[in-house]
Amino acid sequence: MPHHIVCLTFDFDTQSGFIARGMTTPTPLSRGEFGGRVACGRILQFLKERGIKGTWFTPGFTIESWPRESAAVADGGHEIGHHSWAHIPNANQTRDEEEADLVRANETIKKLTGRAARGYRSPSWDLSPHTIDLLLKHGFLYDSSLMGGDYIPYRARRGDKAELGKPYGFGEETPLIEMPISWSLDDHPHFEFIRTPQTVAPGLQPARAVMQSWYDEFTYMKKTVDWGVLTYTMHPYVIGRGYRMLALEDLVDRLAKDGAVFMTMEQAAEEAKKKLFS
Repeated sequence: MPHHIVCLTFDFDTQSGFIARGMTTPTPLSRGEFGGRVACGRILQFLKERGIKGTWFTPGFTIESWPRESAAVADGGHEIGHHSWAHIPNANQTRDEEEADLVRANETIKKLTGRAARGYRSPSWDLSPHTIDLLLKHGFLYDSSLMGGDYIPYRARRGDKAELGKPYGFGEETPLIEMPISWSLDDHPHFEFIRTPQTVAPGLQPARAVMQSWYDEFTYMKKTVDWGVLTYTMHPYVIGRGYRMLALEDLVDRLAKDGAVFMTMEQAAEEAKKKLFS
């Protein structure tokens, strides 16, 4: 019987991503603040009305800076995924720095939920050569940072070799389940306008046009596979704007009408483990 899973995921960064990028003047920080002060409650109310449990990849920074809002997410029955402590991309850290950040964030998640996170999403989706080993060492079930698939989870590898002028060297598969993602299914590049001395991210696309593309992705999954997982990535301070929320609400209603089964990423990963890897 066809079974098409949709995971609604929220990277609850608040100000952490701006701080990690050195954007610490008041206006950039206020953009992140909107996610905690306004958008979090707005999204939680919407999910409650639809009876949907999502996955909130939450930096330790957010849990400690916005404790009431983070507790509301956990109390709503949503999965709290690991998203580092300080939102520093893994590739910018030494192994020891990366592990210290990972452990620190997991401790904050344990205090909030009573257990360590089972799922991981790296800041800016940029793993280091050490990340997979560290996730295995610390007992994670799944990662959601790689783009080597679309609807079918796969085993994350370690030890790939990429050298100019040589064929690609595929490393060994690991027990870590990869729940693939895509920038095209992330709200940030579609919507956020960011100007720095080096570049401009234009964003500001029409919300309903983006949601139509997201709906079409689900339609194609149904057309091509009998079982699959589609992951949408959102940020409260991005998707939580009123007109974007209206477009998201309509998308979710269309997906539900078309038979989407909404799950947390942990639930979807557990199902993938039984179906694909047992």
